[in-house]
Amino acid sequence: MSESLFKGFGPVSRAAPSRPRSAMHVFLTVGSTRFDALVHAALAPPVLDVLRAHGYTSLDVQCGNSDFDTASFHQSTPDHWQRTDGALAVNVWRFKPSLKDDYERADLIISHAGSGTIIDVLRLGKPLIVVPNPTLLDNHQEELSDALAHLGHLRSSTVAGLPQAIETLDSTQLVPFPQFDGSRFRELLDDEMGYSDHDHARKNGAGR
Repeated sequence: MSESLFKGFGPVSRAAPSRPRSAMHVFLTVGSTRFDALVHAALAPPVLDVLRAHGYTSLDVQCGNSDFDTASFHQSTPDHWQRTDGALAVNVWRFKPSLKDDYERADLIISHAGSGTIIDVLRLGKPLIVVPNPTLLDNHQEELSDALAHLGHLRSSTVAGLPQAIETLDSTQLVPFPQFDGSRFRELLDDEMGYSDHDHARKNGAGR
């Protein structure tokens, strides 16, 4: 993927870095997928320790269909679990009709590499760490996150590298993402990833 993908889109101002405050919030989402490794990592001491060290006081994990150890949590509803790790309040839940409010509330977002999630978060000017799911059958998620990381719009990480990614993230160094027409962006993205040619061939009966 090249920088030509983003040519023609005007600049957008990145949200100004927050001043230090008493309550900083992290939101992690896996969308509608199952990503056990990422959820497990987010709830493990290496990630929780670095979040606390950087002044975060709450972590919400939208776990989708992922499995995790609920033994240390209080289950407030069938799909909502809570616990406190030191000064860090942790909430885990499965699904909501919309994540817009969660994105807007967060000071840092950690996400799977779904293109829709990435676009939604970057348009808000939020610091974003993307963790592609290595168990998927193709590498398009990783290609997308690596390309956007190369352009400076986000930080890309592995599951194992997540604590270090949080530790070393400098949101002031992230490049503001351009304003764009979402449907046009997806067309360009499809071209870059080779989907358009595949769809054209499929519609014309090629490869049957």
